[in-house]
Amino acid sequence: MASSKQKACELCWTPKQNKVFEKALAKYDKDTPDRWHNVAKVVGGKSVEQVKRHYEILLEDLRHIESGHIPIPNYKSTPTIFRLSTTQCQVLNQENSPSNSLYPSRSLG
Repeated sequence: MASSKQKACELCWTPKQNKVFEKALAKYDKDTPDRWHNVAKVVGGKSVEQVKRHYEILLEDLRHIESGHIPIPNYKSTPTIFRLSTTQCQVLNQENSPSNSLYPSRSLG
């Protein structure tokens, strides 16, 4: 019988494994023979049963999102760092000008 720690580890997926999983789902669609075997093989370190369970969890999450139980984050379209005032831009330009460089420019003449 599997311990609770082993069961918890079965549910643990690294970001890399998730990305590979998503790509494998796109490559091996529902009509692909041996779909889950192929997905598990590509992901690596996961059994067919673990891959199927992960897919069920993904579908459950999607249902929660689509039903409005999980709010979609309100991301700003433009990062705040790019909203600098004219004065801030002038200060940044002045700080980065060649005259403020650690290595003074040399005359080539």
